[in-house]
Amino acid sequence: MEYKTKGQAESQISEAIIKFEKEYMGRGPAETKAYIIKDMVFIRLKGVLTPAEEQLAKSPEGADLIKRTRMQLMESARVLLEKMISEITACQIQSMHTDISTKTGERVIVFTLDKNLEEEFS
Repeated sequence: MEYKTKGQAESQISEAIIKFEKEYMGRGPAETKAYIIKDMVFIRLKGVLTPAEEQLAKSPEGADLIKRTRMQLMESARVLLEKMISEITACQIQSMHTDISTKTGERVIVFTLDKNLEEEFS
């Protein structure tokens, strides 16, 4: 990994996720923050639902449809996302976990890595 601070790595991850959201999902989140915690990268995105999805989420069936559709989109982009995080962190990705809240419009993405990055920054 090229020398960078933890904050710089977290910022690069946030920027990469925003770019991904805009290019792959069609619009960017209102806010994105990435955190490196030991051997994990935790990303919180706010404001990811489109206005149409916000309306759809008002019914249980619509909320379920949004969750299933977004999950399928994320699964189809898994290789791209893992490559992006791997390049920034210089780690192998062990797993990716994600969920979206149709109530708050937030998404979380967690990547587990093959090594503890906090040791790299100390």
